[in-house]
This record gives sequence, C-alpha cells and structure tokens, in this order.
Amino acid sequence: MLSNQQLKKILEKTDIMPVAEFDKFLKEAEKYGKNIENYLIEKKIITSNSLYESAASYFNVPFINLKDQAIRKDILFSVPEPIASTHKIIAFAGDDKEIKIACLDPENLEIFEFIKKKANLDPKIYITTPDSLADALKQYHKSLKSEFKELANENYEGGDVNLKKLAENLPIVRIVDTLLEYAIFEGASDIHIEPEEKDILARYRVDGILRTVMTLPKNVQPGIIARIKILANLKVDEHRLPQDGRFKINAKDYKVSFRVSIIPTFDGEKIVMRLLNEKAQVLTLEQLGFQPSALNTIKRNISKPHGMTLVTGPTGSGKTTTLYTIVNILNTPEVNILTIEDPIEYRMPHINQSQVNPKIGYTFASGLRAFLRQDPNIIMVGEIRDQETAEIAIHAAMTGHLVLSTLHTNDAVTTLPRLSDMGVPSFLVASTTNLIVAQRLVRKICPNCIQSYKLDKPVIVELKQQLDMENIMQTLEKKKIIADAKRGIETLLFYRGKGCKQCSNTGYKGRIGIYEALEVTDEMSELILKKASPSELIKQTERQDMLTMVEDGFIKAKNGITTIEEIMRVTKE
Repeated sequence: MLSNQQLKKILEKTDIMPVAEFDKFLKEAEKYGKNIENYLIEKKIITSNSLYESAASYFNVPFINLKDQAIRKDILFSVPEPIASTHKIIAFAGDDKEIKIACLDPENLEIFEFIKKKANLDPKIYITTPDSLADALKQYHKSLKSEFKELANENYEGGDVNLKKLAENLPIVRIVDTLLEYAIFEGASDIHIEPEEKDILARYRVDGILRTVMTLPKNVQPGIIARIKILANLKVDEHRLPQDGRFKINAKDYKVSFRVSIIPTFDGEKIVMRLLNEKAQVLTLEQLGFQPSALNTIKRNISKPHGMTLVTGPTGSGKTTTLYTIVNILNTPEVNILTIEDPIEYRMPHINQSQVNPKIGYTFASGLRAFLRQDPNIIMVGEIRDQETAEIAIHAAMTGHLVLSTLHTNDAVTTLPRLSDMGVPSFLVASTTNLIVAQRLVRKICPNCIQSYKLDKPVIVELKQQLDMENIMQTLEKKKIIADAKRGIETLLFYRGKGCKQCSNTGYKGRIGIYEALEVTDEMSELILKKASPSELIKQTERQDMLTMVEDGFIKAKNGITTIEEIMRVTKE
C-alpha cells in the first residue's frame, strides 16, 4: 500500500483532491483508527483502480491489472514466494532480457536490485492494485500445492537411497534455496526449521529477534531435512542422534558459511543454521559503538605486552566480534597470534586459527598447552569454560603472553568472583587481568522512520523503580549529552522507529553494542586480593569513572541510536 505521504502527493499532482480535503479525510480516518487509503476507497471517494492508475502516471510507470491472468511457473518462481508476499511484488511476464514486475510501491529500489541479481534480468516495473496483486499471489500456493501433492506420493520409507532421491526433487530444492537466499537478503543470523504436529515452521533471527517467515506442509519435512543433510555432508538416514555440519554458498555478491545443527524432537528433526558472512568486513572499535572513554581504556590495555583481556556477556551478545576486532588491531607482522575456537567463525589472514575437537581429546585446555610450545605473543581462547582452561590461560598471561578470551557473566564486576569460583586463586586474578569488557547487543532505530517522543508517566515510574535514574542523569550531564540533570527525565526527548517497509514495520534496523570496560587498576587489584564484596568493587568502578552498560545505553538512546525499551530488554537480569 502507498504511504500517506505518497498518497497525498499523488492525489494533489493528479488533481483528484486538494491538500486541505486530503488532510480532512486523514483526520477522519485516524479518528476511526483506519488506514487513509482504505478509508477513501470504502467511502467511495476514489476507486482502487483509479487511485493506482493515477499512481502509475505519478511515478511514470505503466499500470497492469493481473486479475485472471495466468502466470508461467518459471517466471512466477523467479521471485521467491516469501519475498513476493513480504514486499508485495510479483513477476508476471518476461523474456531472456527482462522480467516484468508488478508492485504497489515502485520506490522499493532495494528489492528490485535483489531481483535483478537473482534472476540476472533487467526488471521492468509496473503498478497494480492491492486486490489484483493478492489475486496473483494465490498462484504461488496453487503451483506449490500441486508440487507438494506429487511429493506426498513419494515413498521415502525405503531408507537412504529414496531420501537422497527426494532431496533432489525440484520443489524441495526450490524451497531450501529460497529459505537460504531470503535469509541472506534479510540479514538473518540464524534459520530455524521447526517440525510441528501438522506443519513445519521456518523462522529467521533478524537483529536478535526470531520471526516466522514461512509455514510449510508436513509432507515436505523429510525432503527438506534430507536436502540440508546432503548439503552439510551429514548422515541422511540418521534420525535419532544430534548431528552437526557446515556448508558454504559462494555467489558474486556474497560468500556465506552455514553452520548446521540437527536435533531429534517429538515431531521430527529440528534444524538450526547459523549464517556467517565470510565477506563481512572486520569492524573498528568505533564502529562497534564504544564511547571515547571506553575506547581509550581498551587501546591502553591491549597495547600491554602481557596480561589477560576478557570479554563477557550472554550467548549472542557479540563477544566474538569484539575479540576479532581486537585481534585485527593487534595483527601485525611482528607478532605470532594463535587462536583456539569452537568453532572458527571467521577466517583471518596471517593468524593461526585452530578448532577444538573434543571427540579426539583436543579441548581448549589441551590446545592451550600445545600453544605455549609454539612461541606465541598473543593467544585468543574462544571461551573459558572450566577451571583447567582458566588456570592455563592465566599462567600464559603471567609468563609474558597477551591472552584474549570470553566468559559468560552478566557484567564486568561479577567476572572477578566468577574466576575465583572456578578455583583460580585471587592473587593470580589480581596480577594477570588487565581489562574486562562486558557487553550486550541492542537493535538500532531504523533511520527511515525515526521519530522523537517524550516518555509516558508509567514508563518513567518503571525506570525509576528499576534503575538509579539520578545517577544516570548525572552521567548524561557529565558526558555533555544533556545540559542539566536536575530538569529530570520527564523533559527529555527520546526516539523510536514508527515502522516502515525498509525495517519490515519493526522500527529497527541493524544492531550495535552497549558496553562497560573495567580496567583492573592497582586499587582494583588490592580489592581482589582482599576478596572484596561486589558492592565494594562497584564503588571502586565509580571512583574509576567507569561507564556502566545501562549508562552507555542511555547515551545511545538519547542520541537517537536505540530505544529505552531495547536497553531495558537486554539489561534486565
């Protein structure tokens, strides 16, 4: 459907309705909680056909009515069904040079570029009406249904050979290809294929949030699972045990590695695929979203010749990305860098990356021991999971190596007692730890639909109950984000996304980190040696002027990068 702004311009330019009259109808539509376009059509002020014919002349593209028009199957499927449904577009005709696309919004250039690359044809854009498009989109289901019927008749009880044959079936290949390509296009980090009692659900994790993109009939389940198992080089006839594998997709514009995990569930095998973009650029610390004070702390500590830097946070909080960024800064010809990871997520040039293999006894601890005989300057350990790994890592940091690793803790301060709980003596923690970075990932506000607002009373009450707002306001004033902390949070403008086509109406696009960087100073070391309580350690971080994750989040919310809701979502424990 057309946006209010587009609609207003079209009606004004084609002399259908003066602006004052449009504004009057807009107020009426809002009063009844209706969309203005639907309201005008419902009231018979304008017909859908005349509106979209006017839109076609406004955008200078041809108009097409697709009602009762049969579309060739090969042309229809040149735009995958989930993309057609989400972006309200359809391919309806074409030849070996161009493909004709009917849509509601000819300004959606990003999607047309995607189709051009996928189909390798020049798209010719037409405008159609929402009813006509909805009618044409039904042809996907008719077409897929007939293909699914054929699949339902396949006999896949005969084991490995039949499952392999099933995995080569055209509709199965098409479904899996579409799932993978669309995930890359949407910028998903994970694909979940979940069997349910009567159907299969396909969900993508985009910007940390899962959403359903496709529901498929149950009878395609064996084919989809077999197809993915063949791609990942797994046992096709093994249905009772978990399996792990990986495969790559190489194309002109992207090189993506898929990490596949399959587990048996009550309704069949569930598949999760992690997407790793191998062409992704390694970001700088500034691009990751570190504040200047935290940046200085990190740069000062990673330039030390030995000691340990830890990055902490829950699963999926971007710890590995931060570690890779630091390693990339340290990656010079003068040093020997070794990494031990589970698994290796991104390949980095001139760095010796090793992957653990517990099946043959190659663990973080045994790998680390071997590393120390490899004359390293810098060692990166994917994760400290147990006492043995922690002790070896700390001894390596003590004996003149720079050690980088991750740990699962909620904030920077609780990392210190966590190491003690693992059985590492306090004096070792105090003398070897240089820096602890704690982090979370928050979604960024979509720049296309950002708008400002003031916080409602209930939200302010909740914030004051859960957080030390006085302290946060003083920090904002100290960092020159606001002029006067005494005026209170009630007076501040914050930002959020209204929701638009570019962000799939979520109001968010992309993610950024919120951080706290705790430097282990001499004073902090003394407190660790004394086995000080967390509250004493927190007081010391305040004396060191450390910015907490919540404070960093509020700075980013006030600067229009993220929302208060996101900060609360990721920091609540």
